[in-house]
Amino acid sequence: MRPVHIALAVLVTAVWGVNFVVIELGLGHFPPLLFSALRFLVAALPAVFFVGRPKVAWKWVIGVGLALGVAKFGLLFIGMDRGMPAGLSSLVLQIQAVFTAVFAAVLLSERPGRVRIAGMTVALGGIVLAAVDEGASGPVLAFVLVIASAACWGVSNVLTRKASPPDALNFMVWVSTVPVLPLLALSLVFEGPEADLAALRALDWGGVGAIVYVAWGATVFGFGVWGFLLRRYPASAVAPFSLLVPVFGMSSAALLLDESVSPLRWGAAVLLVGGVALTSLSRSAPSVTPVESLTPVEPVAASASPVLAKPLRET
Repeated sequence: MRPVHIALAVLVTAVWGVNFVVIELGLGHFPPLLFSALRFLVAALPAVFFVGRPKVAWKWVIGVGLALGVAKFGLLFIGMDRGMPAGLSSLVLQIQAVFTAVFAAVLLSERPGRVRIAGMTVALGGIVLAAVDEGASGPVLAFVLVIASAACWGVSNVLTRKASPPDALNFMVWVSTVPVLPLLALSLVFEGPEADLAALRALDWGGVGAIVYVAWGATVFGFGVWGFLLRRYPASAVAPFSLLVPVFGMSSAALLLDESVSPLRWGAAVLLVGGVALTSLSRSAPSVTPVESLTPVEPVAASASPVLAKPLRET
């Protein structure tokens, strides 16, 4: 990769890492489901009028929109609102690579090789360490919600790989239109119209800045640049940079939010990042079901951190 493109890749992962801090700050202004709905609304508008029509079937746009936008980000925002630290969230969410590998094995007949299975085992060991650390110092339910969020992200990854969108930015913008109304409806039911109206009436520059950052910075800019890099270089050259996301997430949370990082958490970070690297970047065993008609896809990085792009077949 050219130095300028390496710098762009690092910049995007920094934006995605700091995004967790911004999410935590934004949750001080909005109820979590309303915040997530506003984020997708601003990400979709006005971009949807400039990217052209969807280049994949609507079933994929809707499916990914519900799995990624409603389920994944709804659970993530609720988990962080319930007390899951920003830095730890950026780390734990990377377990999505393990869920993706498991779901791909079940739904796409992709058989993980020994190295990938070893990576999944190491990453799960990191999650156990993180759970022990969080169980001793924080709310367990919030931790479980972020794990569930990672599982939903794995579902959306598999759907995205089946969809094989030729234009990553076009796909992400249209996916962003799907969660807005469901999230608003869920917010009205579970958070209440009074809480939503109070948050909107109290809207200030801090709240506006949080929405703009997570929508235009982490989603439109981040996803657009990541898709640009994946169009120019193999996924195996670009994907490793996404392992920097929890590094930026944990360090920015420590610097900006004074989050402490215990020795157990550092150990969890080493195991999880190392395991995810093995899981994401190793070769899979040949699939039982031929998938030559499917093309490698780009990551869905609508938010906090990227999906680790893994081609369906490697040449």
